[in-house]
Amino acid sequence: MPLLSILALAAAAVAAPLPDTGEQVADPVSIVDAAAQTRGDRTPVLVLGSAHLSSLPKDFDRTRFDPLLDRLAKWAPEAIAVEGLSGPQCDYLREYAFVYTDTAETYCPDAGPAREALGLSGAQAEEEALALLEAPVREPPTRRRLAALFLAMGEPESAIAQWWQLPEAERYAGDGLTPDLVATIEKQSGKSSESVIIGSRLAARRGLDRVYRVDDHTGDRAGRVADEEAYGKELPEIWNSPALDERIARMNAESAALNDGSMDVVAYYRSLNSPEAQRLAMATDFGAAAGSTRYPATGRAYLAYWETRNLRMVANLREVIGPGTRTLAIVGASHVPYYDRYLGMTSDVAIADTQAVLAGN
Repeated sequence: MPLLSILALAAAAVAAPLPDTGEQVADPVSIVDAAAQTRGDRTPVLVLGSAHLSSLPKDFDRTRFDPLLDRLAKWAPEAIAVEGLSGPQCDYLREYAFVYTDTAETYCPDAGPAREALGLSGAQAEEEALALLEAPVREPPTRRRLAALFLAMGEPESAIAQWWQLPEAERYAGDGLTPDLVATIEKQSGKSSESVIIGSRLAARRGLDRVYRVDDHTGDRAGRVADEEAYGKELPEIWNSPALDERIARMNAESAALNDGSMDVVAYYRSLNSPEAQRLAMATDFGAAAGSTRYPATGRAYLAYWETRNLRMVANLREVIGPGTRTLAIVGASHVPYYDRYLGMTSDVAIADTQAVLAGN
């Protein structure tokens, strides 16, 4: 439709009187919420809070995650999003390293070797990958090419998902995937990371092409402080409390039980995602910062960083969801209440019941 026609329709919509409901609307956006709910078929989004699995013992049996994957697969996500920085954001962070000191080095995979091997920039790699993904069938040469392209894009979890969907006899270098890049995939596949152990494995099982990275550190400057040394000393003092001690003890006990096998993975995730655990996390971390009167500047700076980060993470997630993609979002458990709040402000998203999914319902 021509732009002028769209603008004319928009003007007519603005000029048209709203239906007389007989009551005042305090929040005009609730009109949009009600319209989407009346239409029905809002997009389900499942938010799974996770511990960062880098702390798992090296000999941890990953098949213990299979019952969790079974429940998530039953929910049938059409897209999977994880807590990782996208390739374009990593490029931005490196370009603006004078603001984001060491952020890219800390959080971003190195896409350089794949870009050099393919002779492509991150943007060129994504353009080619999107063109390949238009085809309905994934032949082995296409999957090998996609794995290389995803590495160049800065999406190792997507490269792993493509690699694992190849028959074992087809897992070899070729089609732009060099022996060194194969070694990179194999190394990344063995990482103790929820993005791989849950995200990539589930994507491969579900036949999904990508694992979307939606973390965001571009808003870190929102929490800028004048004295970094003082900030580093004051924040732990803000957090220090008997409730925090209780939370740490609970986390340590559950982690030990998971590691020694006395607690199964599903039970562990049910506890991580329980309302009690989330309330305790909010009270001892962000609530303590928000309410600090001893160091209000430090508390408010920390809160500004955290709220900005989560707002942008959920915006990135909303992009993945788009007009109707059933999405699983795997994120650090402390993000979950913020995901729920900010997703809850969107009109066309319905947040799924995580406890019900984990219970196998």
